[in-house]
Amino acid sequence: MSKRIIDNFGRVHNYLRISLTDNCNLRCFYCMPEEEYAFTPHAKLMQVDEIGKLAKLFADHGVTKIRLTGGEPLVRKDAPEIIRSLSKLPVELTMTTNGIRIDDMLPQIVDAGFSSINISLDTLQPDKFFRITRRDYFDRVRRNIDLLLEKQVQTKLNVVVMKGLNDDEILDFVELTRLYPIEVRFIEFMPFSGNRWSSNQVLTLNEILDRIGSAYDIEPIPPKPNDTSKPFAIDGHMGKIAVISTMTAPFCESCNRIRLTADGKLKNCLFSKEETDLLSALRNGEDVLPLIQQSIRSKAESLGGQLTKDFKDIETDSLKNRSMITIGG
Repeated sequence: MSKRIIDNFGRVHNYLRISLTDNCNLRCFYCMPEEEYAFTPHAKLMQVDEIGKLAKLFADHGVTKIRLTGGEPLVRKDAPEIIRSLSKLPVELTMTTNGIRIDDMLPQIVDAGFSSINISLDTLQPDKFFRITRRDYFDRVRRNIDLLLEKQVQTKLNVVVMKGLNDDEILDFVELTRLYPIEVRFIEFMPFSGNRWSSNQVLTLNEILDRIGSAYDIEPIPPKPNDTSKPFAIDGHMGKIAVISTMTAPFCESCNRIRLTADGKLKNCLFSKEETDLLSALRNGEDVLPLIQQSIRSKAESLGGQLTKDFKDIETDSLKNRSMITIGG
């Protein structure tokens, strides 16, 4: 039997994203629209040993990279234990975080040998940060980015670009790559349950590149296999930029990603409506591997089988999916 996890389109899935929690210490409207939000009770979340068992099973069947996500992964009190456990697996370990608790967790992050840390940061303006997140943590996040750079941890910034909100800051983010060895990743705004998405808020790949090209000479960098981002270099800059163009130029044909939600459901695509309950099967002593294989075999060719190739034709009311915070991005 193959030790690899392959779908019906021949795509090998070797990258696992594990959401540790749907809880977060921010309240970004596009990710978590309700201020009063019913978080999943801890008992219904995957526990430390369960995360370890599932992660090892995936690693035994070809997964070579694991990314921790949330919600905000570092709000879990047992996050240090989870990180320590996963760091022992023969995988590349990465994380996406809002950056607030980096200072609290820096020793564990350094000891675990994370290959990179992605910080979600949609503005460089403190007042706008508060407007987007509904929390006053901007200065702490900026200090923590500096901490990661001081420790020489590869740092990337994830910037969800929305017309009329933060598209006027694109060049400010690009300027950071001149000053620091970071990668700024501009992300097209995507539709999820409850995030009030509309197509006229999407700043497209070409529009983003036009904005940057008006001030800088940018050169494409050959992407790595399975990259979701399109990277570019700017002469004289320590870092680089990239664009994640899910809405206008999706990268489904090379997708290698598996998503495991904090409550132990497997999603074979960010936009899939179907989920497979691995946690209940694990707790019942069942063989989980066939469930994983069947889920990946049933993966749609593109965009979860739900979105149209023209993002302007997407009807958000007809989409069946979770909110971003409960998927883990």
